[in-house]
Amino acid sequence: MRQETIKRDITVVGGGLAGVSAAIAAARLGRTVALVNNRPVLGGNSSSEVRVWVCGATGHGRNHHAREGGIMGELFVENQYRNPHGNPYFWDTTVLDAVRAEPNISLYLNTDVRLVDAGESGIASVTGWMMGSERLITFESPIFLDCTGDGLVGHLAGARHRIGREGRAEYGEPWAPDEPDDITLGSTLLFYTKDAGEPVRYVPPSFAKDITTTSIPERRIIKAGDNGCAYWWIEFGGELDTVHDNDRIRDELWSVIHGIWDHIKNSGRFDADTMTLEWVGALPGKREYRRFLGDYVLTQHDVLGQTPFEDRVAFGGWSIDLHPPQGMYATEAGARQRYADGVYHIPYRSLYSVNVPNLLMAGRNISASHVAFGSTRVMATCATIGQAAGTAAALCVAHGSRPRDLPVADLQRTLLREDASLVGLPLDDPGDLARTATASATGTLSRLVVDAPDDLWRLAADAGIVLPAAPALDGVRLLVDAAADTTLSVELHDPVLGQNYVPRELVGTSEVTVPAGAKQWIDLAVGWRPETARNAFLVLRANPLISVHVSSRPTPGVLCFTRVPLRPQDESPQPLREWTDAGLLRRTFCLETGETAAFAPAKVLDGYQRPYAGPHMWVSDTLPAALELAWAEPVTISRVEVIADDDVNEDLINLHHHRTPFELLPTLVRDYRVEIRTGGVWHAVAGTRENRRRRIVHVLDEPVRADALRIAVETTNGAPSAHLIAVRAYASGLAAGTPEDTVGPT
Repeated sequence: MRQETIKRDITVVGGGLAGVSAAIAAARLGRTVALVNNRPVLGGNSSSEVRVWVCGATGHGRNHHAREGGIMGELFVENQYRNPHGNPYFWDTTVLDAVRAEPNISLYLNTDVRLVDAGESGIASVTGWMMGSERLITFESPIFLDCTGDGLVGHLAGARHRIGREGRAEYGEPWAPDEPDDITLGSTLLFYTKDAGEPVRYVPPSFAKDITTTSIPERRIIKAGDNGCAYWWIEFGGELDTVHDNDRIRDELWSVIHGIWDHIKNSGRFDADTMTLEWVGALPGKREYRRFLGDYVLTQHDVLGQTPFEDRVAFGGWSIDLHPPQGMYATEAGARQRYADGVYHIPYRSLYSVNVPNLLMAGRNISASHVAFGSTRVMATCATIGQAAGTAAALCVAHGSRPRDLPVADLQRTLLREDASLVGLPLDDPGDLARTATASATGTLSRLVVDAPDDLWRLAADAGIVLPAAPALDGVRLLVDAAADTTLSVELHDPVLGQNYVPRELVGTSEVTVPAGAKQWIDLAVGWRPETARNAFLVLRANPLISVHVSSRPTPGVLCFTRVPLRPQDESPQPLREWTDAGLLRRTFCLETGETAAFAPAKVLDGYQRPYAGPHMWVSDTLPAALELAWAEPVTISRVEVIADDDVNEDLINLHHHRTPFELLPTLVRDYRVEIRTGGVWHAVAGTRENRRRRIVHVLDEPVRADALRIAVETTNGAPSAHLIAVRAYASGLAAGTPEDTVGPT
């Protein structure tokens, strides 16, 4: 046996998406990181060992402009290109490549941390056994991150935590039980099937359960062609200890999987003669165990009320998604879900231990009640929390501070510089030279005109249109057919919160007379000049005599919806469930608006990196196009950062719940040049070809004095216009936020 001691600035224990994101975030900020994982692959429940979809704030497309950014966003976009068929092994390599690209990360796979040396001053070291290599490795760091999911490191360090459900009286949560208990969400095993092309016999093993003796066939959906996460409801262990009873839970799940397959193959009720099992999981995907206590406990009220925390460092948007304790044997529905009206914020105070002073946590073990955890637990949200915690760890090391004492403004500024998932906060970066520049462009999208119809949409139900009111909304026209003389009722609503895309407050109404006829432009007679830029939500009331023309292409800043009734089991109101883009995704009602400043060149300088109360990007009127930043006096430029538009309204997923019709995001700029002006002459100093990334960093060969900077876009990956969210310029060529970066937040 070899015994070793590894000293790093930060030790991250747990290699799921939270731990991976934390390690990458800290490493990019110049810190040395030990990433320790007890499995042979990274990715946790998303890996090829478990194969759970990476879900997050989009809620499978219910939330809009909600796909995670930062490191999780990079993984989504890269996987979309590498892995359009959703191969779980290709996803493994995508995650592993992202880690190995960071020279500051030392990766320790198959290393199970079992010992923690901790005292009043916090954790001094953790020790793990590297299976297969017979190495006993001790990791020493000033800051530790518990990203294990089960929370073993924090538990061994004495961190205060909860297991189970709080009683309703503790936080006043409507979904909490009357009394506290030790019930958790259970664990799941998944399986994959394939068509072998010839008849395949299935002889069930002795342990296969006869599921016809259970409530499963009557209460759950079983289809021969389904596999993977379609069977998320194969869940068990909520009434057991999901850690200490892990093997018992696994065996029960195995028995049910083979029982389900026996039912599909041998009951005669399914067309499955040539189907066979391709893969069955052996590692239960756990949903819940320890939840650590921080200075703040996120609750149901914060999720549904979208609490605007001053110390927000990440966001979520998955429904509060709680399952019955009996799991697959429950007689009620497999899940109870409630959505907020949009994405909600996660505070920094929920990411560090209340009593272990150098411990941060990320993933499903953060400081949240059981009910709030029902939303924060999904992996893309865990990854954004991981980036926030890893960034905080890096700054703590740089400052020599403990997590509780870290200035939140520094953390938020650094996160925004790294393009992380924060909503409603603009970047205020004193080192960004672009802040003092004036922006102009060769051309800008100044009116929304969609006049090439491909189809008709009958107003059998209410329809909705989200348009930017920046600074005003007026002159809205719609292309319609009317089967007879009729009247169209129109409502204008304010979604109120900048991250919301549902009607909340009625602003005004109008009635439009529509004569019988085809392809006629009608004036909706709505106008709005809010005090600040907003999303405007137009409601077209149902009228089956009217059909709206639809164009089969997306339009910047516009979303189109139809209204569907809630299911009987859904709590009301839930506008996010009612207003859906089903059938209208990437399509636009044919319309025209008046002048808008929503896509002005100055938008690249406003600090917002995501849509919030409207778009925050420059959109050109045509291609090629150029955006120019000019200074009154020359500046020294060593580094240029370009944030392109990766369309965060597009719901990407790693192992396909759905397929996207493209492998490269069409809105991303593809080929462009970075040019600077010195002495009245333009010079190309950088550029990119065949770009597929959102954030592109150009470090110049040598510093340049210039009075103007230009991004000359030649082509995109499919969009008819150039889209740029931000352009930044720095005097230092070092990575943003590193301790040596004198223009950074520290």
